[in-house]
Amino acid sequence: MPAILAKKLGMTQRFLEDGRVERVTVLEAGPCPVLAIRTHDSDGYEAVQLGFHAVREKALTRAELGHLKKAGAPPLRDVVEFRDEAGELTVGDEVTVSNFEVGQVVKVSGVSKGKGFQGTIKRHNFHAGPKSHGSHNIRAPGSIGASATPSRVFKGIKGPGRMGGGRVTQRGLTIVELMPDTNLMLVRGSVPGPKGATVEVRSDG
Repeated sequence: MPAILAKKLGMTQRFLEDGRVERVTVLEAGPCPVLAIRTHDSDGYEAVQLGFHAVREKALTRAELGHLKKAGAPPLRDVVEFRDEAGELTVGDEVTVSNFEVGQVVKVSGVSKGKGFQGTIKRHNFHAGPKSHGSHNIRAPGSIGASATPSRVFKGIKGPGRMGGGRVTQRGLTIVELMPDTNLMLVRGSVPGPKGATVEVRSDG
């Protein structure tokens, strides 16, 4: 089953025929033209290269435009390779939501929301200190090392720092509904990234 690139539109809910409510994320998936096919003989690995998100020509370099023109594709902002997902695809084919099925389990990868510099309570779910009786350790992380032995702080100790803004893969999401006419895919649960972010949808199994 091929992979596909999608744009996260947001979350909503769907009422099923039995009255249950499904919390779903709406993805505008494809259409994604196949730009290249990587093989063991020529490249040393197997992969399919897909393009997504049409832009103006002035937004791309001449090298990028030449690569897209060679595949017969319009100017596209996102070009992503998927390992071992080529199947029977060839250059010039188009991957759409019709390549997926309702009830299929997928995994979605994207860049999570950046939350800036955060403390240990928000970043690592540390417990807060007592808030009464003159406590001065309400949101401080507390001691992180010994005084005599080993007289240093071990590497990898959880502390404050930059939170979010990294690649995240959410697994075990089920496709609830497909709308081929509008290129929409509804998956149960939440996916990484803010609204408008580009995510990768692959089969999880």
